[in-house]
Amino acid sequence: MRTALEAVLAGAGPLAVAVSGGVDSLTLATLAHRRGGAPPLVVHAVSPAVPGEATARVRAEAAREGWRLRVIEAGEFADPAYRANPVNRCFFCKTNLYGAIRRVTERQIVSGANLDDLGEYRPGLDAARDHGVRHPYVEAGLGKADVRALARALGLPAVAELPAAPCLSSRVETGIRIEPEVLAFIHAVEGLVGAALERAATARQAVRCRVRAAGIVVELDPESLASLPPDRRDDLGRRIAAQAPPRLAAAPVRFAPYRTGSAFLTGSAA
Repeated sequence: MRTALEAVLAGAGPLAVAVSGGVDSLTLATLAHRRGGAPPLVVHAVSPAVPGEATARVRAEAAREGWRLRVIEAGEFADPAYRANPVNRCFFCKTNLYGAIRRVTERQIVSGANLDDLGEYRPGLDAARDHGVRHPYVEAGLGKADVRALARALGLPAVAELPAAPCLSSRVETGIRIEPEVLAFIHAVEGLVGAALERAATARQAVRCRVRAAGIVVELDPESLASLPPDRRDDLGRRIAAQAPPRLAAAPVRFAPYRTGSAFLTGSAA
């Protein structure tokens, strides 16, 4: 597994590793740096859709590992097509990201996409193809479980256990315009609910704040949802509503079971 991946990296030439702050890209950057040879350029993009803790995690790993890190603005919020939040929003996000990376380096751009990502609708992969981005995990035949195992083998136990963390824009229902203040609210809600679950001694597995046309939905894994009695949910609902930006001031708040990608509506905006 590791040998095959290192062979792909060695054959790709000077690398620019696109790092979001999740397990896939952090593990890839670590191996690319440790394998020897010309060190990679690690590129991280900041934006209202990227939680601050992800950026902090990248900076911390860069300092610990000695990466050559470049932090850039991807610029997707200046793109009306992205802000409109169509069904292929990720295409416009990644188009802006890879375009921004290409403006700072001519190196081969590599991403942390793995085999499991190929089984889902991922328009961002179309943008990657348009920009000549390579996916070493895919080329080496690695899936998500393999990546987590590799992270543990590299001595990155905390990274290996990072939960899936798609960008904050993925919480906004397809067709609803992406606004920075709404993304900040989503992030704050997830922090609020996550802290409440920790105080209740519940192992947090999934917390998603979805902004829908019908209101605000907090999705939790079954164990966490069951741990919150009705009065606790009502209290959290009131606290969430009090933090809502003006455009969501009248939106109802409810709790529901977690469903992957439930804000993504294939029948909505094109």
